Amino acid sequence: MDAAVVTDLRGQRIVRVLRAVFAVYGLIALLWIPVRNAGSPDFSPANYLSYFTIESNILAVVVLLIGAVRDPQSRGWQLFRGATTLYMVITGIVYAVLLAQVDVMLQDAWINTALHRLLPLVLLVDWVIAPSRVRITDARCLSWLVFPVVYGVYSLIRGPIVDWYPYPFLDPREQGYLQLAVTAVVLLLAMALMALAVNAVGRLGARRRYGEVR
Repeated sequence: MDAAVVTDLRGQRIVRVLRAVFAVYGLIALLWIPVRNAGSPDFSPANYLSYFTIESNILAVVVLLIGAVRDPQSRGWQLFRGATTLYMVITGIVYAVLLAQVDVMLQDAWINTALHRLLPLVLLVDWVIAPSRVRITDARCLSWLVFPVVYGVYSLIRGPIVDWYPYPFLDPREQGYLQLAVTAVVLLLAMALMALAVNAVGRLGARRRYGEVR
């Protein structure tokens, strides 16, 4: 067998093993707080699951696990994988810029690091070193923004009902709806740029590894 092929196969096995390791690490980080606080009157599972960080990391664990076991190459899966990578990038950047000093129910330093810093980086690196074989257009990658928009709408509808908002920039009680709308537009534009950037680095990774992709 050609040496380059052997090296590539070995590299794929290493990637799969690392995906499995980080998937287990992420799953432990996600379960630690709800398991530890089970039965506590101060802990709300519904609120916990209403954080974008938690939802995006759940998707990340799914992507890593399936990538470790099967590594599908279909267009649909690669679109889902790219979308999840974007959501993790959003998680990491928004946390660093807006939420580093805010209590978002992740007081444990190792969990905070895992979900806000390490796993976003892992998903992005994985997207670059093991990129999609199918070409994703810029127009298609912008469809990844549907989930953040739906999440924002969900948070604003649920917020008044339970008198709780997951993030300060989604809370209209102090800033008012006008300022919230301005913030939402700015965030949406920033996320659109992030989507294009994630797609662009994925294409660069594909060109480096596979040559021209479809």
